[in-house]
Amino acid sequence: MTILTAEPPDPTGYGRIFRKYQGPVETDEVDRIVEQKSLQGDEGAQREINSGIYAFAVGPLFAHIDKLTAENSAGEFYLTDMAAVLGQAGNKVLALRAEDSNEVLGVNTSVELAELDAKLRARKARELMAAGTTIFRPDSCDIDSDVEIGTDTVIEPFVQIIGKTKIGADCRIRSYSVITNCQIGNKVLIRPGCILEDSVIGDGAQLGPYSHLRPGSDIGEGAHVGNFVETKKTKLGKGSKANHLTYLGDAVIGEGVNIGAGTITCNYDGVNKYGTTIEDGVFVGSDSTLVAPVKLGKGAYVGAASCITEDVPADALAVGRGRQVNKPGWASEKRAKMLAQKRK
Repeated sequence: MTILTAEPPDPTGYGRIFRKYQGPVETDEVDRIVEQKSLQGDEGAQREINSGIYAFAVGPLFAHIDKLTAENSAGEFYLTDMAAVLGQAGNKVLALRAEDSNEVLGVNTSVELAELDAKLRARKARELMAAGTTIFRPDSCDIDSDVEIGTDTVIEPFVQIIGKTKIGADCRIRSYSVITNCQIGNKVLIRPGCILEDSVIGDGAQLGPYSHLRPGSDIGEGAHVGNFVETKKTKLGKGSKANHLTYLGDAVIGEGVNIGAGTITCNYDGVNKYGTTIEDGVFVGSDSTLVAPVKLGKGAYVGAASCITEDVPADALAVGRGRQVNKPGWASEKRAKMLAQKRK
């Protein structure tokens, strides 16, 4: 039997490991394990604990497991008693001490879980900073163990980086952003309050503030996704921009495209999803509605506030809105009628 052990600052609550001695020298062999409830006298001062992780040779275990009894203060069968049983039968029982006790500590309450989580996240932050990442207020950031971050990247306070996210070099992740399972290139700026999930962001891209990249978003090199822009299953090409108040879903957008404020891809008819294709160099005016499936050809223009329901040829201008009508004096006449009605 081999037992993984540790020496935490406070061993209270754990079973204690008592090793055998060869003269005055402590050996790797275990004499017995004593549970917290069964400690007597000064045994509580022993700091080496049982992690609850064991490796057994199956033959000796099954040959002697019937010798376990419930003759203890808890009236329970303790697997830990196998250490003494196997030792007395002439089998070796060894202790292997973990270098970091935090790796093996148990969790019985939400408080213990929070404390252990904080320790492991602090260690991850130290590892990243030692490798060249700058983290302001690391105690305020949650960074998962599988996260990779390049050198000279700056992580501001109150950032969450979750899952298998990989961030390149010389990026800046500003406060209150939450990034989950994303691949982020070099020299990327993520402004405050961005939510990113299962997305790819190319070198030099700029996001936010308050952008929402839903799964399947692919933001190209040098592209901009601005404040209150949401993307889903959308590829935004190199150098393209969607800077304000826009929804882009199930879309393939080429390079050098400008998406005006308030533009929406209408990708869902209540039953099925449809795609929008916007080729290189297209200019989409503000407050436009693109009803999928629809394609905007290379270099086309869409007039502001248009509702586009048909494909737009390359280099064409598409305008889909009612013609403006001005009625002179209408407002003053309307106010006069309203005032007269109020007096009656």
